[in-house]
Amino acid sequence: MKPVGPLAGEVLAFGAKNAVLKQMAACLLATGEHHLSNVPDITDVGVMAELLGALGCVVRWPVEHELVIVVPEVKDLRPIAPAHLFEAMRASIVVLGPLLARCGEANMALPGGDDFGQRPINFHTDGLSAMGATFHNDRSSIHATLARPRLYATRITLEYPSHTATDNLMMACVLADGRSVIDNAAREPEVEDLGRQLIAMGARIEGLGTSRLTIDGVSELRPASHRVVTDRVVSATYLASGLITGGEVRVLDARPEHMEMLLRKIEAMGGRIDKDAEGILVGGPTRLSACDVATLPYPGVATDYKPLITAMLSVASGVSVVTENLFVGRFRYVDELVRLGASITTEGHHAMIRGVASLQGTSVRGTDIRAAAALVLAGLVATGETQVSGLEHLERGYDDFIGRLQSLGAAVEKFS
Repeated sequence: MKPVGPLAGEVLAFGAKNAVLKQMAACLLATGEHHLSNVPDITDVGVMAELLGALGCVVRWPVEHELVIVVPEVKDLRPIAPAHLFEAMRASIVVLGPLLARCGEANMALPGGDDFGQRPINFHTDGLSAMGATFHNDRSSIHATLARPRLYATRITLEYPSHTATDNLMMACVLADGRSVIDNAAREPEVEDLGRQLIAMGARIEGLGTSRLTIDGVSELRPASHRVVTDRVVSATYLASGLITGGEVRVLDARPEHMEMLLRKIEAMGGRIDKDAEGILVGGPTRLSACDVATLPYPGVATDYKPLITAMLSVASGVSVVTENLFVGRFRYVDELVRLGASITTEGHHAMIRGVASLQGTSVRGTDIRAAAALVLAGLVATGETQVSGLEHLERGYDDFIGRLQSLGAAVEKFS
């Protein structure tokens, strides 16, 4: 990758990774043929498809960006799958709720995924235990059973508005016996989108988009067709590519109502924003301005945005402070930005960024999806040649990332 002038053009972000993986798992809740469209071509979707196949489903790609998932009768579902499929990604935990709701048991290895600090699963298991599940866990696996035919409804108050725990518990509640309430639920657009899919399948859910979900369990659900909501983090990445290079990039399918706090920060950095029915266009100034940012649960600035923001602020004018309030260990990419010449110091949950006039190309490594994307963004404005390894992380969350950057004018190539 070599430095280029301003990037310009239009791209599509496609469906959200953090929605589609849960929506694929949700198909387990109803026998028959489910249809998902606007599905990103990413490796995590492939892993989830393989996992569903191991559980007894048939997954097909009839055309690009569309999935058909055929779910068998309950008697033909297998509530166990090879450990490596669960260990490949964090989102594998979301089959736990559907499997308990349909099969009354689940056996799975502890989930894996990006390495940026501990993310315990007790929010999931505590909620399901309150609904009647019994867990027999060891250091590497989860074994869950029900003593009665169905989960029973209850009131669950999450200690933290966990996105994935809210998804998992909502999927379990839709087939539970009675009315469930999830308080302090996550409010992310992807959670709301999963709820819309479940409602299309016959679920009875109120309060989507709020911190309280009320769910009346039904005896069975039916297959449905659903279009996956646009990925706001992928949208942000392409917008950031225009901002950091002083260019002008439009993400055609971006949803501005899902990115309001980030767009405010972009304006604070000096970016120009045009929102319309065709998505979001941003234009970058000659040099971005410093800006303080703190991550918070939605509708605050998402933790997934932070590496992208940090990369932009590393070449902004002035001093910025970025605070991570959600995940310990999510500043691990900072050392790689420093290798490129960024002036960043970290202490606890805070990073102080003194913007430099330019970065210098070198070899760096991405250790998770967004860190790898941030290093590519930094490489776009670094002098000389930048080599970014760890692109397998990018492929977990971005549909043809390199090709889309090339379409905007980036001098970037992928080497196997």
